[in-house]
Amino acid sequence: MGLIHPNDLAAWQRWQRSRHRLRQIRHAIRPGTGQVPEAFVLTTYDPEPRLLVALDSSSPTSHAALVEPLARLDVPVAVLAPGPAPDIDGRAPLKQQRVGIDLPDSLRGVGAVVSLGHYLPRGELAHRWASSVGVRSVVVQHGALTPYAPPLPAGAHLLAWSAADAAFWASGRPDVDHQVVGSQLLWQATDQRPGADADTRLTYLGQMHAAELPRPRLAHAAATFCLSNEAVYRPHPSECDLLSRLTHDGFRRKAITVDGSTPLARLAGPVVSVFSTGVIEAAAQGRDAWVAFPRPPSWLGEFWERYGMHRLGASPTPMPERPAFEPAANIAVAIRQALSA
Repeated sequence: MGLIHPNDLAAWQRWQRSRHRLRQIRHAIRPGTGQVPEAFVLTTYDPEPRLLVALDSSSPTSHAALVEPLARLDVPVAVLAPGPAPDIDGRAPLKQQRVGIDLPDSLRGVGAVVSLGHYLPRGELAHRWASSVGVRSVVVQHGALTPYAPPLPAGAHLLAWSAADAAFWASGRPDVDHQVVGSQLLWQATDQRPGADADTRLTYLGQMHAAELPRPRLAHAAATFCLSNEAVYRPHPSECDLLSRLTHDGFRRKAITVDGSTPLARLAGPVVSVFSTGVIEAAAQGRDAWVAFPRPPSWLGEFWERYGMHRLGASPTPMPERPAFEPAANIAVAIRQALSA
């Protein structure tokens, strides 16, 4: 099994839009609630950047995949983000400016572009710039992959968590090559141990934001599990839309505790979810973790198997194998190689 849309970004984007019909209807009824125009803020840390990093999100997964490796690189760098760029150890921003879609003169000496892919605005623009000047587009895997993951950019060099993930995401495309670097996110989770004040309750990691499965099924599975096991429902940070908030209110009326105040890394108790990367993170911390979903589609069973996730009722998900070297260091080495190619 591989991607449903292995090389057609437009088809993937149409599928994404189809999963958010209510949002589209609301915007059609109330045109003033449309999306705010995207912002592209370029932060340069050196006069003549050789590396451009496209940072579309400030999430922990993005930080682990794209920001952590920068502390291990001694090359001139620039960051394209929706706002102020993150702090990079040992580097002070030189200049920050809003840019348009045309390649800035300051980036004409760039030798490689690094992103999470070209499916988000900053990544898409950075990949377009890379193509215009003929440099390599490096994509760093930041999360677990389902068949509904976006396709890789043309000619991408993928830095994957595993050989299985690399083959899955490339889906047989001859224009994509890869290196296995491991997951910085899971490496950090292995080093994190909850403190004495950590939350030890059984926690269900919510995923109602996920487009891969129908929201009613996700909500029903979560409510059923939490009621049957007296578990706490931890909303995903993306569960901030009106429908999610209404669902949370419904959970509370059923006497389900809804609590997203504790960072995932500070949970000390067992966790259960459908296909959250948090299951592997918990296993990496040495905590009990399982997956559960009634009548799972075939792709979900394959997903659980690829990541070694154990179903509820079996032994807990085992701790993922730890690579010999820190993934952030591996990513930094791969970027240096891309710059010298």
